[in-house]
Amino acid sequence: MARREPLIRIGSPAHTVFEYSLLVIGSLVMAASFNCFLNPNQIATGGVSGISTIIQHLSGLNPAITQWALNIPIFLLALWLLGGHFGVKAAVGSVIFPLCVLVTSHIGVPTHNPLLAAVYGGIGVGLGLGIVFRGRGSTGGLGLAAQILHKYTGLSLGFSVAVFDGLVIISSALVFTPENALYGMIGLFVTTKTIDIVQVGFNYAKVAFIISDHSDAIRKAILFDLDRGLTELNGSGGFTGETRNVMMVVVKQNEVSRLKTLVQSVDPQAFVILSETNEVLGEGFKRHA
Repeated sequence: MARREPLIRIGSPAHTVFEYSLLVIGSLVMAASFNCFLNPNQIATGGVSGISTIIQHLSGLNPAITQWALNIPIFLLALWLLGGHFGVKAAVGSVIFPLCVLVTSHIGVPTHNPLLAAVYGGIGVGLGLGIVFRGRGSTGGLGLAAQILHKYTGLSLGFSVAVFDGLVIISSALVFTPENALYGMIGLFVTTKTIDIVQVGFNYAKVAFIISDHSDAIRKAILFDLDRGLTELNGSGGFTGETRNVMMVVVKQNEVSRLKTLVQSVDPQAFVILSETNEVLGEGFKRHA
């Protein structure tokens, strides 16, 4: 079968335009969610946008102005301390996201229920960030500050991000109420889960490792009855030292039961390891982006 070429070749001008389009679209989705749900309900889920919510409450300053005032210096500091490896997109994102917040600042507020606002605001921000990440972009802000902390303290990047988000949420508890901070934590949790969904989708699959004395028969059952490809790995028993074939096969969720039934029908004593995998690219599964 002829190999299909990607619709947009990576590195081409069209691909660059596509990635920047995702940056703008994602920023708009994030900004609309911020203005519809989070900011009106005084829910700070972390980041520069959370800081802007707190400052607006204290001073009345437009959140977009606060975000520009923080994003640009953080970007310049990161450029000085980290170098330019994070690229032009971080600079563009640092400017575009606050602009989108300003443009969408007059959108109506659908709900004043803080729980609904935290959930739907978290979904919207996660969706927007996921779109930005799919375009290999960044909206700058405390993400760059976390990279600085990571480099100069040795803390993990994930922990560095959590430090800044945690400080913002704790500050919201002091400025607003502890309840608002709890809603902020809910929003942050929903955001991270939504980003994962946008990045890898709902197409969860299982990878199975099968060890059996009847590997030939199991291989034929998988190839011809299940209609799935497989890879044979060379292994050896840790105790006996005997050479064993290890079959590796990736199946969709709805094929797991059929795979187990096929293996059991051939060899009830087969050793089967099933592990979840979040994304599978290639023939029979998801196409490469």
